[in-house]
Amino acid sequence: QVQLVESGGGSVQAGGSLSLSCSVSGITYSSYWTAWFRQSPGKEREGVATIHSGGYLEYADSVKGRFTISKDNVKNVHLQMNSLKPEDTAMYYCALGRPVARPLDADSYNYWGQGTQVIVSS
Repeated sequence: QVQLVESGGGSVQAGGSLSLSCSVSGITYSSYWTAWFRQSPGKEREGVATIHSGGYLEYADSVKGRFTISKDNVKNVHLQMNSLKPEDTAMYYCALGRPVARPLDADSYNYWGQGTQVIVSS
């Protein structure tokens, strides 16, 4: 069974940096995407960044140039967040799935972690 556990959230001032990690286990697929999504109160869940098992990356326009997604050799996925803004404040979720057309479509992801909170103060 696929399990995803996020870590690394916290509070930071605007302009600062945070790094999130997603510990991934139980994968049986040979081809899949691991993504970061975020959701703040009253807003829809938003795709932030995703990485394919083969290395292809995709980012939301709102984070391009500031966030970097990566994976290590044991399938864990990391999100380095720099130049953080108050609007980046949200619960961040790690997810795994096999989207066909839109890699940042939340409906295409079957497995989700519990989330980690990121708060950016102005």
